Amino acid sequence: MGIYGMVTGKAGKSGFGSASTAEDVTQSIDANHLTAIITGGTSGIGLEAARVLAMRGAHVIIAARNPKAGNESKEMILQMNPKARIDYLQLDLASTKSVRSFADQFLALNLPLNILINNAGVMFCPFQLTEDGIESQFATNHIGHFLLTNLLLEKMKSSARESGTEGRIVNLSSIAHTYTYPEGIKFQSINDPDEYSDRRAYGQSKLANLLHSNALSRKLQEEGANITVNSVHPGLVTTNLFRHSGFGMKVFKAMTFLLWKNIPQGAATTCYVATHPDLKGVTGKYFGDCNILTPSKFATDHSLADKLWDFSVKLVNSLSH
Repeated sequence: MGIYGMVTGKAGKSGFGSASTAEDVTQSIDANHLTAIITGGTSGIGLEAARVLAMRGAHVIIAARNPKAGNESKEMILQMNPKARIDYLQLDLASTKSVRSFADQFLALNLPLNILINNAGVMFCPFQLTEDGIESQFATNHIGHFLLTNLLLEKMKSSARESGTEGRIVNLSSIAHTYTYPEGIKFQSINDPDEYSDRRAYGQSKLANLLHSNALSRKLQEEGANITVNSVHPGLVTTNLFRHSGFGMKVFKAMTFLLWKNIPQGAATTCYVATHPDLKGVTGKYFGDCNILTPSKFATDHSLADKLWDFSVKLVNSLSH
């Protein structure tokens, strides 16, 4: 779309652009037959996506760490839309134990699953290890979502088969995937505090989101499964993600204020990719401002994607005992 499109909001080939909101891009959508899980649906673009999908009739499950925030988000949406079908289940993506517990709880509800939006994330955190001993940005942004997706995949396949409705998985990546470590993914030293850069670690986790999307997309195509997997860059949106950013980010925001989106605009690409009929069968793509973008060379490297897949499988399996 380029800087011009970002500033002016000019629509791209899809008919939408940076000025489009989540309500705009779902204007014609009837989602009454759909069930969606949104991770991190208690604030920012996750909450807006939950509100709008519920407004369009979807049964939305907000998956988030804080039960108070989760229930408050549910009540807020119900106050705005008393007919909304909205539920909350606890999920801490930094804990593989919590991810497995969430998946068990959701599967026990015996609901279909048509849309999985892997939205939650942390950004620019100081170095720390999770309870599983994994660097927190890589753990929360990639490993937690990788495991969650795998645990829910059979449910998504069966839902697609039984309903005839295409399943959709949307991974929230970022333009920050271009700013990673020189080798892309630091497989040998993910957890090394001496080599840690909060910004490159974030970029690495966002690259991992793209690589995960692309590898899973290829696997599902080979199987003939009726599920698409795509990645989105939501744009520059002021949300709670920026709580760890410092003075430099404030200067950057002041210099680039024309490029920043509000939250309804920030949630637009997620909702577009999750629901729009024009994207039927479109998979393994990277979207920004509701249009297809070209990601980095690392992001389109199939061998790197396969290596990350194998690394991630081995890591989560080592934590399941």
